[in-house]
Amino acid sequence: MTASLKSSLVTSLEAAAAQAGLKLLSATTGSDLHDQPTAIFQLGVAGLEGRSLRLELSEAFDLDKPHLLPTMAAHLAAEARRLRNPRPECYVTLGGLPLAFGKFQWPFHRSTSGADTYIVHGEVHLADGGSHNLHAKLAASVTVTFAEIVPAMEQPYAETFVYNAIRKTIDLGQLEFLKSGNRQPVPVTTRYYSRWQKKFLFTETNDAERLNYLLRKVYWLSGVLGDGKPVWIADPRDAQYLNTTEADLLRMAGDEAGEGLMVLDGEYAAATPKLMERAPEYQATLEAALNFTKPQFNESMRSGHANM
Repeated sequence: MTASLKSSLVTSLEAAAAQAGLKLLSATTGSDLHDQPTAIFQLGVAGLEGRSLRLELSEAFDLDKPHLLPTMAAHLAAEARRLRNPRPECYVTLGGLPLAFGKFQWPFHRSTSGADTYIVHGEVHLADGGSHNLHAKLAASVTVTFAEIVPAMEQPYAETFVYNAIRKTIDLGQLEFLKSGNRQPVPVTTRYYSRWQKKFLFTETNDAERLNYLLRKVYWLSGVLGDGKPVWIADPRDAQYLNTTEADLLRMAGDEAGEGLMVLDGEYAAATPKLMERAPEYQATLEAALNFTKPQFNESMRSGHANM
């Protein structure tokens, strides 16, 4: 471990990680986009060699503040379970797109364009097992006003709602997947947060929509990308995205296990051959969702027939 890191931050993070079932693999110094010092931690789960969680915090971050500890503990506990997924970086959208999130440059940095916002850069790749390299480079922005409801503008306190805002933006057809291209904006606004309920709200879903989501998740993340290995069903990140509860997701998975579409083991589910028989359906859904993200041009205007 790098001796120049603040010893109190390393000690506090290591203790919080241990309570979540994670072990500290390394702690090194880094820098953000404004060359301010950061602390980079690699955390792992015993018995899961080759998989680790990268956590990057501002070096001056004070984890010992009492109001910051519960959220950090919850984040690390969820990450410990998520690391057991065959592809921990992968998620699915309601529209049926499997995505790999990566290259996020935490923590947030203040905008250099003069806007009163915090920015984090990252990428999402279409993760369908192909070699097309379709991806979206993005810049997720949070207003200073919105930031007031977040305990700290650091990765553990913002990653879930940022990832879900990205999925929501894709659901709206407002992020395009390309082989190359500039960063695309993802505004994370107060419309995603209910001050009355004190929680994030991204999409109102019914049982049918949540069921379709779970089947697509298990199909892609277990069956296609995971070689049949189980994926975590009771993920609070998915529960927030779908505006439901982890218990409800588990209940629905149990129902589908009874139908022979997945094998449920605790909070994890694996795809069955019966589910994999739906490949043509899920591939068609993917293609339709991907097409929805492409800009749609008015053909009459393209042909010069519009009234101007």
